[in-house]
Amino acid sequence: MENRQLLPFERNRYYVGKLLTSADFQAEQAYFNNKRRFLNQLMFGSGIVCGLSVYSLDDLSVMIESGAAIDGLGREIVVENSVVRKLSAIEGFETLSSEHAALCLRYREEAVHPVCTVNRMERDEEYELNRLREGWELFLTDAQELEQQGGLEEESEFLLQSPLYEDADFSVTVMMPAVASAGSAVRVLVRVRKLSEAAKKLSLDCVLQAPAFLAAGGGHEARIRAVDLDLQQDEVFDCPCWLTAQQPSAEAVVLAKTDAVRITVDGEERTPHDAFLIKASISSDSVEEILSREVGRVSLESRSFSTLPEYIRLADITLQLTKNAYIIDRVEECGVKKYLYTTSGEETRRSYEEWFASSESTVSAAPVSQNGSEGMSAGLSYQAPLYATGTCEIPLGDRARKGETFYSSEIMHGLGAGNVHVQVGFEYLVEDSRLSTTAKNTIYGDASLFEQENPPVPLAQTAVKVMNDRGSFVAAARLQKDTSYVMLLMRWVAVKIPSEDDHTLLQKISDKSISAVQPTVLLGTRESCYFSVRFRNMEPCGLIYELTDRDSGEITPDGVYTAPAREGVYEIRISCADSPLICTYAYAIVKKKEHSDSDAS
Repeated sequence: MENRQLLPFERNRYYVGKLLTSADFQAEQAYFNNKRRFLNQLMFGSGIVCGLSVYSLDDLSVMIESGAAIDGLGREIVVENSVVRKLSAIEGFETLSSEHAALCLRYREEAVHPVCTVNRMERDEEYELNRLREGWELFLTDAQELEQQGGLEEESEFLLQSPLYEDADFSVTVMMPAVASAGSAVRVLVRVRKLSEAAKKLSLDCVLQAPAFLAAGGGHEARIRAVDLDLQQDEVFDCPCWLTAQQPSAEAVVLAKTDAVRITVDGEERTPHDAFLIKASISSDSVEEILSREVGRVSLESRSFSTLPEYIRLADITLQLTKNAYIIDRVEECGVKKYLYTTSGEETRRSYEEWFASSESTVSAAPVSQNGSEGMSAGLSYQAPLYATGTCEIPLGDRARKGETFYSSEIMHGLGAGNVHVQVGFEYLVEDSRLSTTAKNTIYGDASLFEQENPPVPLAQTAVKVMNDRGSFVAAARLQKDTSYVMLLMRWVAVKIPSEDDHTLLQKISDKSISAVQPTVLLGTRESCYFSVRFRNMEPCGLIYELTDRDSGEITPDGVYTAPAREGVYEIRISCADSPLICTYAYAIVKKKEHSDSDAS
């Protein structure tokens, strides 16, 4: 295909008396060919549809079975019959420079069927080829060169990347999906890349803290180790770990303090300059929904910058070469071929899947059923939350007056039927000088108590009506002052109160407790740390972190505490979301750090 530009699509416009030339008929064919190839690119990509297996018949020859494929330009390649070829007769064999060759297939058109031309000019050819036959051809190339060619990848926001450490010799980067699915495991990858040609070895030992995730063993910390990595320039080494996302959260951080990262290069210990932090999010959407969204959001412009090969890689062939001869040592297809997903094979695929059991979650545990008995799987599993949160709007209209009452629409809280407590508050954004950014605040209860701070919310009394059997609620607000606001933005929090049949709640939690791994921490002003928790006689569950005093710093829902700008001892209350009576306390001792001359240098 000489012209690789498929867009824009342009077809003939017919009218009475139109003179049709060969260019018009060529445009007619190009329109339908390009439209079909465009859909092939978007819907299927590049790869094998069926067949095209490669076998070694003897020491010199291979057989390629019949089959079909689609190349990177969306063109269909059909091998209608199985063929046998000697490797020495395949294009590219003479130029092989190594013993590892890649056998590839590509599209080829051939003009056929000569006919005598009519109404030709004297300078024109007497015969023209009347048809174009769509065919194929094989070629060989060095496997290593093929891998080095690669292609430009599509731009994507699927992965987050953040540097953990970098110097002139090595870079260490943490990678993870930007969005995780609640209850599903995600891979967090620590990638070490060699930047220089210097013969140096790197060892890594770091602890990643993930308050919103569960690591292997049920904690919130994952340890990554790599010893004496001896890499070549531009070579990479990946250290993966798996974390299971808990409940949905708009901001789920993974962090590492500087004293939790130990890096040695040729025995010399090196310390990262800054604490590491990466911000992801946890969605209630399934993994399939997240993947479909991320794949579908890639624009045509981004796709146009990526490149797919115009060939299909069928197999890698290892040869034994001598001065004047060769022997086929091995034909490798596994990990080389790329097969395309087709709906026509779905029924067969499902019948094959019956012979396989789904693998257990990387981080798993024995879930507890509602009647208190253990489930069939072992380890930690995501359980339906006993609390939920979200935002709702109460329309006020124009010129809302003091004493008027307004209502929201009916809102499903997602906790199902039963006894549920719902509270609403006023949510707003404000510039926070301590954080040097815009912060989100919520006022629950009587907003007039904070009137001296002049929050950008109307003063109103609030109430909630919960429909227990329907699993929903309606919020109401009565204005205490005239307001020009046309809409109230409310943050709602719903907590499901478990029913008690045979035992009281105190009896059930009498032998259960939680405790902070570090009950007391020493921090500098504006420093951050994460409070992790041990669970005794209970499965790990969602936690609520609260500051017992105002102006005692900031703490995220995930338990990342940021000290205030003034010295003091500050208390943090940690409780179980589904059993608030199970709680513990931690303390932060905040002192201003004195910078010595050595630090300044």
